[in-house]
Amino acid sequence: MTSDIQMIPLPDGTSAWRITGYEAARQALSDRRLSKVLKAEELGLEPELASSMLRMMMFLDPPDHTRLRRLISATFTAHRIEALRPRIEQLTAGMLDAIAAHETVDLIETFAYPLPLQVICELLGVPAEDRVEFRDWSAIVAAGPGRQHEMPQALERVLKRTRALLADRAAHPGDDLLSGLLAAREEGDRLSEDELTSMVFMLLIAGHETTVNLIGNGVFVLLEDRDRWIRLRDEPELLPTSIEEFIRYESPIATATQRRTTEALELGGQSIPAGSRVMISLAGANRDEAHFHDAGEPRLDRAPNPHLGFGHGIHYCLGAPLARLQAQVVFSALLTRFPHLELAVPADEVGRRSDFQRGVTRLPVRLHGGH
Repeated sequence: MTSDIQMIPLPDGTSAWRITGYEAARQALSDRRLSKVLKAEELGLEPELASSMLRMMMFLDPPDHTRLRRLISATFTAHRIEALRPRIEQLTAGMLDAIAAHETVDLIETFAYPLPLQVICELLGVPAEDRVEFRDWSAIVAAGPGRQHEMPQALERVLKRTRALLADRAAHPGDDLLSGLLAAREEGDRLSEDELTSMVFMLLIAGHETTVNLIGNGVFVLLEDRDRWIRLRDEPELLPTSIEEFIRYESPIATATQRRTTEALELGGQSIPAGSRVMISLAGANRDEAHFHDAGEPRLDRAPNPHLGFGHGIHYCLGAPLARLQAQVVFSALLTRFPHLELAVPADEVGRRSDFQRGVTRLPVRLHGGH
């Protein structure tokens, strides 16, 4: 058994093969013999509730995945995403204005969490009065096993609100993403209601929580060794490579959603039987010393940087351009607006999580530090 691929026990009493090496992980992410289909019973939810979530691309294989991604990509375009830049800049400036009078704030609670949620809700066309409920639901899902008992009721509430929103958009189309998805057609094909509600769930989690992690992780990396903050502040041309390094070094998603082998196969020199569960550690692959020089050190000028933070292959993250856009706007604004930003607590007192997602849960900072 190679050290990059090991059998590990899971909390439910079963086991899975965990892949941590870069080459094996990259191969596994694009190997069609690893199925991503998730069954309703695996979620422990009522069939109707599960079906409203499971028609998302991350839980489908071709040809279903191919069809769905084609329909969604026709609406979730680079042009639509780039058109969000002025609004993201406006929202960012407004939120930074709101905290500027304070000396110390929790940057996650006051900025890194609410900004991506606002962006996603505006992109989808979620009314302001529904956003608190969507945020509460998102927090329950992101909490993982700790709030598992709250999941069914939260999902039922958000599903009801989503269906009402879809009905309203069907009757009164706008220029938001939901209206575009409702209108998306190709040779008579269109998205079903379950596919539309699943898309909303996916965007709220994949498009919100991971961006929170990207922002929080990036700020922490820069402030943990404040020479990095000073360097990026003084060399803003390093921002694009810095963002990619944040994604590599502190991968917002620790482990890709699970896969199951449809036949016996070999990965990285390890034979894996058919029907095996496979967990791909994006965090482990992105710190593989055999692939990245000084993998355990953040280098703001690292290039090229073929990290796996957004996945690889047909399941490569559709929202990657939106995450990058928000990161560009956010870090540029923070470095300009608060050039003396610094941690308000020792680095080891910053709140962290490292389960399915990897992120900073609490980030006290002094906005107007001394140097």
